[in-house]
Amino acid sequence: MLKQLSIYAENKKGTLTEITKLLSNEGINIWGSVTNDSAEFGIIRMIVSDAELAKEKLEKAGYFCRLCNVIGVEMADEVGALSKLLNALTDSNINVDYVYLSFNRDSGLPVQVFHTNDISEVEECIRSKGFKVVS
Repeated sequence: MLKQLSIYAENKKGTLTEITKLLSNEGINIWGSVTNDSAEFGIIRMIVSDAELAKEKLEKAGYFCRLCNVIGVEMADEVGALSKLLNALTDSNINVDYVYLSFNRDSGLPVQVFHTNDISEVEECIRSKGFKVVS
């Protein structure tokens, strides 16, 4: 299971630059991210090298942050790989709240990061279907 950092930030010019600069200055590597915006605020979800430190430093800078568990599944870099994963989840009656892409720095393979209810149970289900869960 992976720890995801969610940053709730004002949707204004330079915000993402400020966030990434702060993380960079702290030596925190961003391994995967997705940004969802609205007219005034957005949510930046990230998998980073040190989620606790990132949260601490961003909150000190005035950002509202939250940590939550997500699942990362390493998969082949081939057509239909995500579809196979999603079909396996659907077959097990598991709903996915959101998904985004990262990659395993050691193997070079894509890692689908996703959030769902009851992470531990879903992680066990995914493993039983032959998928490689990363942590």
